[in-house]
Amino acid sequence: MIRRGGLSSSHKLAGRLSGLGRALARAALVALLAPSAPWPAEAQQAPRSPNPRRVSGVVRADTVAKDLEHPWGLALLPDGSMLVTERPGRLRSVARDGRLSEPLAGVPNVFASGQGGLLDVAVGPSFNEDRLIYISYAEPGEDGAGTAVARGRLGKRGLENVQVIWRQQPKVGASRHFGSRIVFRHDGTLFVTLGDRGDYSEKAQDLSVTIGKIVRINQDGSAPRDNPFAGRGGARPEIWSYGHRNAQAAALDPGSGQLWTVEHGARGGDELNHPEAGKNYGWPVISYGINYSGTKIGEGTAKPGMEQPVYYWDPVIAPSGMAFYTGTMFPDWKGNILIGSLTPGGLVRLEMKDGKVAREERYLGDLRERIRDVRQAPDGSLVLLTDARNGRILRVTPASRR
Repeated sequence: MIRRGGLSSSHKLAGRLSGLGRALARAALVALLAPSAPWPAEAQQAPRSPNPRRVSGVVRADTVAKDLEHPWGLALLPDGSMLVTERPGRLRSVARDGRLSEPLAGVPNVFASGQGGLLDVAVGPSFNEDRLIYISYAEPGEDGAGTAVARGRLGKRGLENVQVIWRQQPKVGASRHFGSRIVFRHDGTLFVTLGDRGDYSEKAQDLSVTIGKIVRINQDGSAPRDNPFAGRGGARPEIWSYGHRNAQAAALDPGSGQLWTVEHGARGGDELNHPEAGKNYGWPVISYGINYSGTKIGEGTAKPGMEQPVYYWDPVIAPSGMAFYTGTMFPDWKGNILIGSLTPGGLVRLEMKDGKVAREERYLGDLRERIRDVRQAPDGSLVLLTDARNGRILRVTPASRR
């Protein structure tokens, strides 16, 4: 019944219910269209580099050797000499005065194309007794190429009794993203960083292959029994961690023994990580970068079950080569991480506190050089490689030092 001047109580209730329904519908639509938050907002964002300007007047760089063709890896020998790899496939000895040897014998045939070639070199932990040297390289094969690790005894003319101890599976027809750094653990096993080979990024999530992984192997190439996937069906037993794009910087924290890496992102998204056994670092499902075309990568920056980086760069530094500083020549740098930058070039220093980046500084940008590797010499100076057709070995000391 309609009463003069208004609605009956039943009609008013119906109207209120109708309005409530419309409000609920609007709320549901807003929720449907809003971005999803799979886990708490504070877990979604890793610390981002502030992209600091380069600092001048702190360090100086002097040329130790030159005329190297795209040098890639550097190893310091106990007698003060060095070994250096050239990407086209040459291994050279460098005397303490900078004199370069002729190419050393014994280097396996390498796939010297694109980013492939002779890559890292490392001195075995028992070198004083067995003189074993380990090298990583892009190895050609029937199905393309893949990263491999070989070892040999360093003799007067080069490597002797060379054995290929480990091969990335499978080999594929691509010339990008081979990794590859060799880092010895305190227990004598070695980590090898491996790229996703560019066109095969989805394989970084596939545990049946070693593309886009970090592997841990024994010195003969076998898989340690305590690796996280040893004995698991369908998984390669040498895999340590997975979901990596292309780590070309790796070093062991000398105090804790923890492995740290810095890997290339795409357009943005270079990552500092400390890869732990069995963990998934997300590539290509999550990333802080985008494709070179400008399109989105994967599902965003975070996903449950995938690790966040300790720190990331956008724009990139294009990291290659890494060392923890333990010397006395730069006393304020003790415990800091030093990283080579290919783009924009130079040396990046990360001051660490409680496992996090407290400060970032950049040096040697005025050289306009691509820094490919970073090592600490016994006297506390730094030894760097420049990646160029006429590459150099640089010795870095404090600018005030004469």
